[in-house]
Amino acid sequence: MAPTFFSVIGKGGSAMAATLARSGMIALLAAGLAFPAAAGHLDVPNLFASVCGFCHEDGGRHAGKGPQLMNTERSDDFIRKRIREGKRGRMPAFGRMFSDEDIDEIIAYIRALKPREQASTE
Repeated sequence: MAPTFFSVIGKGGSAMAATLARSGMIALLAAGLAFPAAAGHLDVPNLFASVCGFCHEDGGRHAGKGPQLMNTERSDDFIRKRIREGKRGRMPAFGRMFSDEDIDEIIAYIRALKPREQASTE
């Protein structure tokens, strides 16, 4: 059985739980909200902006509380497993919240991440 969000934040994760609770993210994560853009498709940029971005800053482009995802050397299988099972005290398990197709879309988003273009100062 995959760990749940609450088992991930359990022992040693109380600081993470408190931070998530203060930000209102715990309600989103516990509720298992999905972010559909259109029928059958996940709005991954919105998902990163509203949930994942809490730890993976700038849509995954920079490290925050979690690692930078842009240019990750982790395998697709590693990323898939981490999304499903999480990492105790670090990342909540999203278990069955996302379908295999949703996770494929998340991985494709991560693989396509590029640095944002800097605004010209001329």
